[in-house]
Amino acid sequence: MTTVRFGTRDGAFSGVTCKGHTGYAEAGEDIVCAAVSSVVQTAVLGLMQLVGVDVDYKVDEEEGFLSAELPAKLTQTQRHDADLILRTAYLGLSDLYEEFSDFIKLEVE
Repeated sequence: MTTVRFGTRDGAFSGVTCKGHTGYAEAGEDIVCAAVSSVVQTAVLGLMQLVGVDVDYKVDEEEGFLSAELPAKLTQTQRHDADLILRTAYLGLSDLYEEFSDFIKLEVE
C-alpha cells in the first residue's frame, strides 16, 4: 500500500510525502503506482518551475519514497500558488483513492 500524506501549515498545504508501493500489480505494470507517481511528481515540478520555490525534495525509488516540503518562508503569492498546486494534486489523488482505496492511503495532517 502507498501512503500519501499532505502536510499543512497555517491553513495551507505545505508538502507531500509518499511511502510504499501500491501492490496493485508487478513492478512496471502497476498502473495505480504510476498514476500516484505522476500526480505527485507533476505537482513537485509545478512547485519548482511555476511557483519558483526551492522545494526540499527527496526520493528513493527502491523504497517507494518521495517527499517534497515547502520552505517555511514564502511570499504571499508563492504560498497561494503552491497551495493551489498541492490542493489540485490532493483532488487527483482523492479521485484515485475512491477507485483504489485498497492500495492507497490518503492523509492530511
